[in-house]
Parts: sequence; structure tokens; C-alpha cells
Amino acid sequence: MDLNQMGQAAKSAATVLGQLSTIEKNRALNLMADELQNKASEILAANKIDIDSAEENGIEGVMLDRLKLDNEIIDAMADGLRQVSSLADPIGEEIKGWVTEDGLNISQVRVPLGVLGMIFEARPNVTVDAAGLAFKSGNAVILRGGKEALHSNIELAKVLRTALKENDFPVDAVQMIDNPDHAIANQLMNLTEYIDVLIPRGSAKFIQMVVKNSTVPVIETGAGNCHIYVDETADLKQAVDIIVNAKTQRPSVCNAMEKLVVQRSIADKFLPMVEEALHAYNVELRGDAATKEVLPDIKLATEEDWSTEYNDFIMAIKVVDTLDEAISHINKYNTKHSEAIITKSYDASQKFTKEIDAAVVYVNASTRFTDGFKFGFGAEIGISTQKLHARGPMGLNELTSTKYIVRGEGQARK
Repeated sequence: MDLNQMGQAAKSAATVLGQLSTIEKNRALNLMADELQNKASEILAANKIDIDSAEENGIEGVMLDRLKLDNEIIDAMADGLRQVSSLADPIGEEIKGWVTEDGLNISQVRVPLGVLGMIFEARPNVTVDAAGLAFKSGNAVILRGGKEALHSNIELAKVLRTALKENDFPVDAVQMIDNPDHAIANQLMNLTEYIDVLIPRGSAKFIQMVVKNSTVPVIETGAGNCHIYVDETADLKQAVDIIVNAKTQRPSVCNAMEKLVVQRSIADKFLPMVEEALHAYNVELRGDAATKEVLPDIKLATEEDWSTEYNDFIMAIKVVDTLDEAISHINKYNTKHSEAIITKSYDASQKFTKEIDAAVVYVNASTRFTDGFKFGFGAEIGISTQKLHARGPMGLNELTSTKYIVRGEGQARK
């Protein structure tokens, strides 16, 4: 495998993509969606190889769930591509325009980033989401998935490329690295001549490895040590329902809740309600000393617990005296992803949303909504937890840059 050749091919494809009309890009996306559903049996056969291998290697539970594909998931991936095709095309959009005192007509317009690199773990649906969003925003993409989903990723990319090739679209707009060797990943991280932006998705440890080793500009995404704070004015039944959803619906994903913070004045009443509700899902609870006074059978949380993204049926609980203490605790240990407050107090909600440092802050809702599809973006290429260029779920607009178009009538600067 020659990454330089892949990079050159991606650059050439990006040039062609930049000339396609919105109608042409939408047609390609719909053709890719149709091909996914037409080749579902081949995709599932490849996925079974990955699942069997994962089980042989001791992968189980929620981590195995991240790998699994079925007809419903394939249909959802196809629908995601169709939804992306229905969204407004950001390329060429005029963001603002004005005339200067020199009579120059200046407009700022959206343009593609160019070539995207994606390095991701486990979840094969990322292949389709990334390809669709990249294509619609005029970017070529080189994908490198984890070894656990190798066969699934290769087959998905093959299907998407077939749809492009058979309909005379630039096939190298979507490329998949089929070698899981870490040396190849390291080479991709330093392919500055061809890749404009690198987007990693996976565990906190994995993302930090990419950030520290890449010379290509990186958009940091993903890791989610997400908290829900329940204050003394909260509707406790509503709070329990939100916590159950945020923790148990799909604990392996980055927007799942990992930590519960509770105001001391309601702890005696509320924590047993939480314990009873989560017991039905076999959630292991850990807590600080104040929590153990109310729930004596749970494990005592360690310092490591507060910063751990479990991705599993485990949750740690912290009892605090005040909203200020809750905000301080969350900002100390969170990963700048998604944080929520359950409250009936407008003042408390305003303070929380202003002072919490995170990409997404919720009032009386589950953290599970931090998702490009749920935000109306069609899909997402990742959830940015940094502050430069993009923050939060990254859809089409976040995969663009801008350029200034300046029109004059012979002006020369004096």
C-alpha cells in the first residue's frame, strides 16, 4: 500500500468534486445509499468475520455491540446518506458580503477543506457517515478504521466506491486503508502534502495518541466523560427517566452519561430512586463517601473514577452542597463533550449553561441527543471537543473553510 499514491488520488478526486453541482452530488449520495441496501448480504457476511474474530479475542458486551451490523443498521446508514443529500449544499454559500471605502466588492464564501483523513476505532458505520458528509461538502476522504472492524470497513468502502465508479463519479473520493498496521496510521498522521485535516474518533487514549503524533492539523473529537447534575428543584421522576436513558440506552457511545452529580439536600430521597431504576439494567454504581452513606452497598469511587469514560454499565456518583461545587467538579473532570442539568430553576439553568465548559450543555434533557443526526445534520463526521474551527457535532458546514472573493474595477492601492 502506497499512501502517497492514495494521497495523490484523493487530491485529484477533490479537484473533481469541487466542480460537481449540487444535483450531481445528491445523485451520487442516493446511488451510494441504494448500493448499500443492494449489497446488504455481502456487508453482513464481512461483518460476521469481524464479529467472530472479536468473540474469539474476548470482546463482548457493549464493545461487541459497537461492531455489529444488521439490516436495520444498514438501512439507517443508507437513510443517513439520503438525508445528507436532502440538506442544503454549503459549498459556494455566501456567508457575508460588503463594499469597502475603496469600492471593492468583497464576499466570503464556503469552500471545501480538501482532503480529509479519518482514523477511527470499532464502529463501521463511521465509514458511511464520513464518506457521505465528505462527498456532499466537496471533500475527498481517506479512511483508516480499527482492526476489529477491518472486513466490515473494507466491504462498506468497496460498495460505496462501486456506486461511484459505475456512475462516472470520482471513485477516489472515498478510499479505505486496508492495512491495520500502526506504522501505516503513523504515516497517515504525517501525510501533510496531501491531507488537509485529520479527524480521529475513538477512546480518549486513542485520540490523544493521534493529537500528539500527527503533523497534519487535527480536529479533536469524541471522548465523552459526560455528567448529569440534579439540583434540589428538579422533578425527581423526570430526572430518573433522563438518567436511565442517558446511561443505559447505549452505554458504549461517547454521548452516554458516565457520572451523576446530586445536590446534598435531595440525596437521601433521590439516590435510592436512581439505584432502584438502574438495578433493572445491572448498572454498577460507585460513589463518594456521602453517596455511600445513602447507598451503603455500592463501591467507593476512586480518584481515577471521576475522569474515566467507562463505555459500560458503570456509573459514579458525586454529592455536592451547591451548584458552584457541581460546576467546579464537572469542569475539572469532564472531556468538554456534553453536560446536563436537571432543574426547575431558571437561574440555576442559566448559570450552568454559562459556566460549564463543554461543546453541548443541556437543560432537562438526556446527553444522548448530542448527535449529528438528532441535530438535523443528516449524519456527523465526529463530535469536536475542542474550540478552534468547530465544536460539537460536525456536519456539512464544519467540513468547510472559507475564501474571500474580491471584485474591483481597476482599483490600485495608494
